[in-house]
Formats: sequence, structure tokens, C-alpha cells
Amino acid sequence: MANSRLFLPILLLTLVFCLAARPGPKSQDRPQSQDRSKIERKIESLMAKLREREKEFLAPASDDQEAFAQFLRQPDTGLIRLLAREKYDGKLLIRGGGAYYSFVRLTHEYGYGSDITLEQNQFGVGFAGADFGFLTRLGDVPIETVTVEHPGVQFLATFAAPSVEAEAREQYRRAHPGFEQGGFTYSRRVPATVNMTYAVRSVSYRESDVLVVFRAVRQDADGSMILAWKILKKFPKPQLNP
Repeated sequence: MANSRLFLPILLLTLVFCLAARPGPKSQDRPQSQDRSKIERKIESLMAKLREREKEFLAPASDDQEAFAQFLRQPDTGLIRLLAREKYDGKLLIRGGGAYYSFVRLTHEYGYGSDITLEQNQFGVGFAGADFGFLTRLGDVPIETVTVEHPGVQFLATFAAPSVEAEAREQYRRAHPGFEQGGFTYSRRVPATVNMTYAVRSVSYRESDVLVVFRAVRQDADGSMILAWKILKKFPKPQLNP
């Protein structure tokens, strides 16, 4: 009986000594406070890589570049891809999701005098404040043949951008349903059609005022479109009075 009574205390003492003798966690095994500056550098590196990937994603295919190589040797020309806004806006780092483009600043980044967009299989112009513009379809004609003397371009080339805000907003409202002039229809939005040549006059106050002819070359399976473009005329930077 005495032996049984002594068994439990001896067992407890043995467990205590075993736990005391057990080595604790090594310093490298303990949770370390995160190095925030290291994480920040990692984020910046990943974002830089992502931006490079986005540039590749936005670039026209090499076949498109080769097909328009001679055209692109001319001044004030370019070849771009517009992504469908309803599909990519908010999914990419670039503001606007690659659906916008400025022919003056040569950027897809929205908010820097954007001149054109692609949304719901339509091209659009005029996006913020009193900014406005007119789009028109010229037909299936070679982009190289279009000048400011083209019947569909003459109105856009001679139009004077208003400097009074009320008049600018009136032009915006005028372009919403569209209007006819000289046998051509001008509006804020037009259907995006492959093998169609267009002209656009984009008025972005305090940024730029430009007349551009462009052609929808090809459409990919994701809805993005390849555009060949050429600036026909640059106007003085428009200013707006209250």
C-alpha cells in the first residue's frame, strides 16, 4: 500500500524533471516580427513585373506590326490595341483597364487627355467634365488615302472648339444622339467594326485638341481591337472660360 502511495508523487516529480530538462524552442524557431520594408520592396518588384506583363498584353501582335510596318514609318502614326472596358477595367493596374488611348500623349492610362475608348463593342469619345468629341465612319477605305480634304473629315477639320463652358456642354449633348453634316453622321459613339475607317475629333480642355483617322484592323477573341491611326491635325490646346 505504501509503495502505491509513493508511486504517484514519484511519477509527478519525474514528469516535472523531464519537462524542465526539455530544450526550449530555438531562437530561429520563434515567430519573428515581419520586415515591412522587405515586404514593400517585394510588392514594388512584383508590381513592376506586372506592369511589364500588361505592356505585353496591350501590345498588338507581331503579325499586325509587320503588316503595317511601312505605314508606321510615316510621322504621327501608330498601331494600338484597345481592350474592352467592360471586361478589363479594374482587373489591370493601368487606370481604365487598357480601354482608353490618348493619341497626343501616347498612353492607355485614363485621365491624361484620353481621346478614344472601346466599350460594349463601340468606340467612344468625350469622357470627363466639358470634354467632348465627334466620331464618324468613313467606310472601308484605306487609311493612307484619308486627308483633311476627305468629305467626311472636312467638318471635323474646320470645327472651332468653343471656349465657353455652356457651349462646350451643348456640343456634348449634340453628339449624344448624333447629327448629320454633309452626308456623314457624327456622334459620340459608333459601332466598332473590323475593316472600317473612322475619323475622330477629340476636344479635351486644358489638355489637347486633335483630329485623327483610324482603322479597325482586327478583333481578337477577348473583344480587344487593333487600330492603325494617323494624326491629321493638331489644334491649339483648348481653354475653357466659366
